[in-house]
Amino acid sequence: MQIESLKVFCDLTETESFTKAAQINHITQSAVSQQISSLERQFKALLIERSKKKFRLTREGDLLYQASKEIVQTYERLHSQLQELKDIISGTVRVATIYSIGLHDLPPYIKRYLKSYPTVNVHVEYRRANQVYEDVLGNVVDLGLVAYPVRDPKLEIIPLRKEPMVLICHPNHPLAKSKNLKMSALAGQKFVAFEADIPTRKAVDKVLREHGVHVVPVMEFDNVETVKRAVEIDAGVAIVPLTCVQEEVADKTLAAVHLDEADFSRPIGLLHKKNKVLSTAMKQFVAMLKEPL
Repeated sequence: MQIESLKVFCDLTETESFTKAAQINHITQSAVSQQISSLERQFKALLIERSKKKFRLTREGDLLYQASKEIVQTYERLHSQLQELKDIISGTVRVATIYSIGLHDLPPYIKRYLKSYPTVNVHVEYRRANQVYEDVLGNVVDLGLVAYPVRDPKLEIIPLRKEPMVLICHPNHPLAKSKNLKMSALAGQKFVAFEADIPTRKAVDKVLREHGVHVVPVMEFDNVETVKRAVEIDAGVAIVPLTCVQEEVADKTLAAVHLDEADFSRPIGLLHKKNKVLSTAMKQFVAMLKEPL
């Protein structure tokens, strides 16, 4: 029996998916099945109830999972400590991030990180917020980056920073002439929004409600890039993080206006699974994300 087989079994249990377990361990689904079958033969016990539509461990499978989890964590901790003793920083850091952070906040950090640690491979997945949480909890990725992080007893949340939010509009829009606006100026405006389940949309809606401002939603999108494109053709105005529009404001394809009377700042947080053993490479990546650029 090898540590790798126990890790595959743990990943399968946590993701409840042969596909994801294969993806995490860079093997085929067939190889996952073979390793589980090998464990069952070795322990002479059925580990997974295959007759059920929903993934479910047998009592023997649950017992093996609890023990395997401790063994794998001990091994990973030992491996990390040995690397630290040798002053070696290598391996892979898997990150899931929402689009706005991944496209605008993360690149300069990755550039700085890879310059310092060229032997580390940083793999980035662009996901919706709910998928970031799923990937971190399922061990598909090591770290997650989200806005308005939600507390979860299974997650460790590390606050990073707050980003200012601004109103964006077409340069010829009447509101573009103002440097600062009161919230009441948005009343009745055509509004390009994020989709309803996106945390930034929920936060914007909350502030608008608190100020009694009613806008006219005309479009909804799941990422900031399409929101910006809609505003560039003057489909409406939108509220987005300032970091996401600095290039367009400099090119004068969009105008950004600060809003008074409201704390429009978006908290950014880093997630990882509680009790996860972070490699030296991961620790250094987290430390760098905490630093200002």
